[in-house]
Amino acid sequence: MGCMAKEKSIFFCSNCGNESPKWLGKCPACGEWNTYTEERVKVSKNARSLLPQSKLESHPLKLSEIKQESLERLSMPSGELNRVLGGGLVPGSIILIGGEPGIGKSTLVLQNMIRIRSRKVLYVSGEESAQQLKMRAERLGVDGGECYIVCETSLEIIFQHINNSNPGIVVIDSIQTIASEALESAAGSVGQVRECAAALLKYAKESGVPVILIGHINKEGSIAGPKVLEHIVDAVLQFEGDRHYMYRILRSIKNRFGSTSEMGIYEMTQVGLREVANPSELLISDAEAELSGSAVGVTIEGVRPLLVESQALVSTAAYGTAQRSVTGFDAKRMNMLLAVLEKRVGFKLALKDVFLNIAGGFKVNDPALDLAVISSILSSNVDMPISRSVCLTGEVGLSGEIRPVTRLEQRIVEADKLGFSKIFVPHNNLKGVNLNRFKVEVVEVSRVEDVFRSLFG
Repeated sequence: MGCMAKEKSIFFCSNCGNESPKWLGKCPACGEWNTYTEERVKVSKNARSLLPQSKLESHPLKLSEIKQESLERLSMPSGELNRVLGGGLVPGSIILIGGEPGIGKSTLVLQNMIRIRSRKVLYVSGEESAQQLKMRAERLGVDGGECYIVCETSLEIIFQHINNSNPGIVVIDSIQTIASEALESAAGSVGQVRECAAALLKYAKESGVPVILIGHINKEGSIAGPKVLEHIVDAVLQFEGDRHYMYRILRSIKNRFGSTSEMGIYEMTQVGLREVANPSELLISDAEAELSGSAVGVTIEGVRPLLVESQALVSTAAYGTAQRSVTGFDAKRMNMLLAVLEKRVGFKLALKDVFLNIAGGFKVNDPALDLAVISSILSSNVDMPISRSVCLTGEVGLSGEIRPVTRLEQRIVEADKLGFSKIFVPHNNLKGVNLNRFKVEVVEVSRVEDVFRSLFG
């Protein structure tokens, strides 16, 4: 009778996973209110006595003694997913893909899995029936290949299926629907998500089979469940986008096998997600007529240069109080740029409404877009269009100087590739750049006034 497990209640914080023997209104670990939930756990009385008897299978090694094994990555059918993962799926890795409901997480994973022919895939669905997945696969226009579907939410039965089918890749859709019988709490609770993820991690590392988890996100936009979930996995990919636009962006938030600055762009179509190989063409409008208030800037997302269009509208304030409205750019940064224009260049914008939009539903944090933003604002203010064959890159300082930007050569290459005839770049930023191989004319500018003189005469 000494080894019987008795049950007791423990309270877990659903935000960070901190545990407490009693209910608390405010979590002492993360400071959130009303996040503690009760869970029943089984405690074995002789659990402590088992510890010394366990055999040591591992032993410490010096760094120099550890053999370096080259990991043969599994190449995914989608080039964009491959790049965000860092070059493919690493054996024994565990990947978490999170995103809004209906954004296309399951579609992204399924359309990759049903195109893999080199190894068997076990796709565990806890949310959709086999018929729904069959309909989706037919819509994607692929027969299914080596992808096996099982609809199950019990962790223990899932491991039985894994042992019976011996797959090369396991997909869990989604981790919040899986529950272990060892815990009495409902699927999706802090304890269940943590236990199920830990069990799948152990399986992935011991068997060398990559596991892909699909995760829900909460209303704040972070992945639901304990933060422990993100610490456990090797890579966290966030699938995001605006429902009103057809474009989806796959970002890497954490990646133990690659860069976290990578980004993949997809377009949602009737037959699934289509990779967007050259997003710059989509982010610049094809308007034939040249209109004022529009300027093209070169930004960098990860290691990929993109040309995005900055659109501005400047009009006289109707009620005396000027409005400032920004979409896709930092509002505080725009206010700073307006102050620079007022103080350093002498444009009186204090009594004018300024509306700014980055075309295509894109959000940009790169300071190199400053020059395009102020050029579009002044173009609208003086009502003179900027030529569609001109693009700009440069950070604007508080004294009106144009500061150097990173990876300038890549930016010039992208502008050259898309057929622009002229690019404005910061002065003294061209060290080591061979301009003879470009068709685009590179114009160096050191102050904001130089740009306006060149653009508007």
